[in-house]
Amino acid sequence: MSDTPTPATLHKNAAASGAGAPSTGASAAPKSSAERGRTALAVGVVEKIAGMAAREVPGIHALGSGLTRTFGAMRDKVPGGKSSIGRGIKAEVGEKQTAIDIALVVEYGVVIPELASQVRENIITAVERMTGLEVVEVNIAVNDVHLPDEPDIEEEEDLAQSGQRARLQ
Repeated sequence: MSDTPTPATLHKNAAASGAGAPSTGASAAPKSSAERGRTALAVGVVEKIAGMAAREVPGIHALGSGLTRTFGAMRDKVPGGKSSIGRGIKAEVGEKQTAIDIALVVEYGVVIPELASQVRENIITAVERMTGLEVVEVNIAVNDVHLPDEPDIEEEEDLAQSGQRARLQ
């Protein structure tokens, strides 16, 4: 076994020997929780928060590009597979800041600049509130417009598996 002490061992030995105790007999000020360790956030956490926040905005049909949605729909059908809330979202997470890229499919008829502004604001608010990270940018790519008479990717997959063709109107 290695002779390298663990942080817990060092803390215990310091407490037993009185090291670090004030020599005046006065009690030391309690440490804040920030001084007692670090909190690391996985990229997936930020992506899921951003995905949920984006979905709350009316006018969003789906997240991700066509290829991402197709693979996601297939993955959702696999037994034991999990639906990905963060689909279509990429985040870069640092110690204090994060940047987010999101791909959207919007409903026909929405005003895209207004929708993008609402999505951006909702994501920034949710991520900053829940993680404490500063969101430095939210880049939005609108990849498609969903028309009212178009079937969803999931609907097309279901029809293909049943051997039927989508009806044209």
